[in-house]
Amino acid sequence: MHNLLDPSHLVKDFGYLGIFITLFLESGVFFGFFLPGDSLLFSAGLLASQGLLNIFGLVVISVAAAILGNNVGYYTGNKAGPGLFNKQKSFLFSPKRITEAHNFFEKQGPQSLILARFIPAVRTFVPIAAGIGKMNYRKFLVFNGLGGLLWGIGVPILGYTLGKKVPSIDKYLLPIIFVIIILSAVPVLFAYFKSRRRN
Repeated sequence: MHNLLDPSHLVKDFGYLGIFITLFLESGVFFGFFLPGDSLLFSAGLLASQGLLNIFGLVVISVAAAILGNNVGYYTGNKAGPGLFNKQKSFLFSPKRITEAHNFFEKQGPQSLILARFIPAVRTFVPIAAGIGKMNYRKFLVFNGLGGLLWGIGVPILGYTLGKKVPSIDKYLLPIIFVIIILSAVPVLFAYFKSRRRN
């Protein structure tokens, strides 16, 4: 039996439905943070270049799963936040944290939603945090949609284009996926070192 988290096998074994469910869960359901979103999309784009998937169908499914998943995350955070953050004397779960989250997402929410879309695990929790912080939903909807479009179109098109341009690129799939993971971690590392320098 294939490893269910292996992107290429997941695409081949479960097709469009497997892609949609994986991206949906990874985009806003808290236990989906470990799923292989970036590598799955790249692998699917690569397989589309070989005729195993339709690139237009892949893009539509990817964008829809990303946007819908984030909306579920927002709704979950919005509904669960008041019940979870109601301990006045708690350091982490006081109502004050909701206010702080709200202020953050009112100021930094748009760019956070777009940037988080390209960072594994972070993209799972940011929409939940936006819901907890009660970010303006219309603003969330616009920038969530923009991030979903950029990610859902850009990553599979990258895999598709390389698959068309580079002969036998599928032989180098694992190293490419490794590079994608490393590049995805760069924004997190940049933010970490920037914060340390500021402190």
